[in-house]
Amino acid sequence: MATLRLVAQCRWMIPVRTSFTHPTLTHRIEGAQLTITGVQAACQKDCDFQAHFVRTRFLPGTEQTVRGKGLFSRSACAAHGTSLLSRSTSAAHGTSLFSRCLSAAAFVNSAPSSMQPYLRLMRLDKPIGTWLLFLPCTWSIGLAADPGCLPDLSLLALFGTGSLLMRGAGCTINDMWDKDFDKKVFRTASRPIASGEISRFQALVFLGGQLSLALCVLLCLNYYSIFLGAASLALVVTYPVMKRITYWPQLMLGLTFNWGALLGWSAVMGSCDWSVCLPLYFSGVMWTLIYDTIYAHQDKEDDVRIGVKSTALRFGDQTKLWLSGFSVAMMAGLTLAGLNAEQTLPYYAGLSAVGLHLTHQISTLDINKSEDCWKKFASNRNLGLTLFFGIVISNLMKKKEGKPIEN
Repeated sequence: MATLRLVAQCRWMIPVRTSFTHPTLTHRIEGAQLTITGVQAACQKDCDFQAHFVRTRFLPGTEQTVRGKGLFSRSACAAHGTSLLSRSTSAAHGTSLFSRCLSAAAFVNSAPSSMQPYLRLMRLDKPIGTWLLFLPCTWSIGLAADPGCLPDLSLLALFGTGSLLMRGAGCTINDMWDKDFDKKVFRTASRPIASGEISRFQALVFLGGQLSLALCVLLCLNYYSIFLGAASLALVVTYPVMKRITYWPQLMLGLTFNWGALLGWSAVMGSCDWSVCLPLYFSGVMWTLIYDTIYAHQDKEDDVRIGVKSTALRFGDQTKLWLSGFSVAMMAGLTLAGLNAEQTLPYYAGLSAVGLHLTHQISTLDINKSEDCWKKFASNRNLGLTLFFGIVISNLMKKKEGKPIEN
């Protein structure tokens, strides 16, 4: 059991827009600082403030654990007596203990303290981005599988590893570019580079390690795929710049995140069949425009304040109309890819489920509620998995339909 100390009038140097009250914490604005009164905090050693005893939901849908490292007053921490965190208090917040223990965030929090900033830098505690990068790869690998066969499991594992590494590398590059912006945004101010836990040089060294491991994964593929995969690095590096110069950074993200729709097919077949790969890639880009526009609505007020552009600001109140158009384009591309890949009925059943999901997602979306935006954004993992399972079952049925009739 960790020892807790009561911290009074410690100042967390993060600009905020609103005041709110937590069952155990009262936050109020004082100038450009957020004052946290009566916080119980975990102190693992004298005068070393580590974290709140609960993970505070700063913006709806985003759970973060605030870490000290100079953000809180050590003298204030040392000035008060100790207490223990009761089980009842812990159980009153968030999900069950069992689900927390199995979560990615719990894994990161259980890692050695020296590793945690790096794991959070690569967003290991928030795996939704890795899923959204990985799923277009699974679609492509599934479509390229031999009729009647499951997708190559070793390739799926390889692409899963590559997605984890490249998503981490992309987040590292993004945070290096956006350090000054992140300091000014409530949701991102506690990121390791923005908060000072990791320097830009340390992040650069860590980035080199991630890219080196990703290169090892890429070198396991054929030569065509190696060159194709290497070509995506230019997109990964330049994406963070787009939000400074265009209202369409989500389009660049789509071009980057869905490169696996091309790479997965070439890894199986040795080259791309563009009649399948291009419609699939196009559909993935449309999908990214949908979910990342929804995601961007969480930060639109901060984006206006600091001068960052996004499709959420570009579309404004017309967002649902734009998202509906992207959905139609996505469905058309997936239909064309299925026809050219000679998919069977389960593929189109899965595609119908995807269409229903998109319809529900857009029709019930409230772009002015951050929590709803987060829920709709995160639900896209289920959308991608639905399509993948439709592809797998469809491909398994090809063999049965293709069997010759015996006398």
